[in-house]
Amino acid sequence: MMNRNNFERVAYPLLGVVIVLALWQLICVAWKMPEAVLPTPMNVALAIAKYWPALVTEGWVTLKATLYGFALALLLGIPIAVAVSMSRLVNLMFYPLLVALQSVPKVALAPILLVWLGTGIESKLAIAWLVAFFPIVVDTAAGLQSTPRDLLELGRSLKATRWQVFSMVQFPAALPYVFTGAKVAVTLAVIGAVIGEFVGSSDGLGFLLLSATSQINTSLAFAALFALSVLGTIAYLMVVAVERALSGWLPAPPPQH
Repeated sequence: MMNRNNFERVAYPLLGVVIVLALWQLICVAWKMPEAVLPTPMNVALAIAKYWPALVTEGWVTLKATLYGFALALLLGIPIAVAVSMSRLVNLMFYPLLVALQSVPKVALAPILLVWLGTGIESKLAIAWLVAFFPIVVDTAAGLQSTPRDLLELGRSLKATRWQVFSMVQFPAALPYVFTGAKVAVTLAVIGAVIGEFVGSSDGLGFLLLSATSQINTSLAFAALFALSVLGTIAYLMVVAVERALSGWLPAPPPQH
C-alpha cells in the first residue's frame, strides 16, 4: 500500500496542477480572452490530441540534442572541474575565463555557432553543451574542495598515492555535488537545444513553436510548450534514476540552500 509520504508526493502536485488549470480557465472566461491570445486548457488539450504525432517526432529531435549536449558537458565539465580544484595555477588561469564565458548570453552566441556548425544537430548540441557546462564544473569543483579533511588525512596516513586519495576518497565524496549540478544542467540543456532551434533549424520543438506562433496557432504553441515541459521532466528524472541507482554507494548529499 502507498504510505502517507508517497501519497502526498503524488497528490499535492496533482492538486497544484488542478488549481493552476482552474485559474487558467477562469482567466480565459472572465476576461473573454481570444484564443489567439490565450487558449483555454481544453483547446490546448485538443491541440495536443490533434498534433501529438508531430509533438512526438519533433520532441525526439530536441531530446537527442539535449542529451548529447548534456553528455558532452559531463565528459568535458568533470575533468575541467578536477583540474580547477586540484591545481591552483589552473584555477587562477582559467576559472575567470569560465565565469566570463558563462556571463555571455547564449542567444548571442547562437548565430556564431550557426555559421560555424550549420543548421544541423551540431549547432543545437553545442548550445546545449554551453548552457549545461557551467553548473557541472562549479558543483563538481565545490564537491572536490569540500571533501572532509579527516578523510584526506586518513588516506595520506595509509600511504595512499595522490591518485588513490582522489579516486577512492575525494571523487566519491564529491559525487552528490556532481549529481546536484547534473540535475540543474540537464534542464538547462533543454533550454540550450531550444535556443538553437529558434535561431536556425527546420525541426525540433523550438522550430514547431516558432511555426505555430507565426501562424497565430496559439493552441499548438502551448502544446509545444507542454511537450517541452514533459521533455525536461523526463531528462531530469533520468538523472534522478541514475542517482538513486547509485545511492547505496553515495555519501550524504550536500546541504540545500
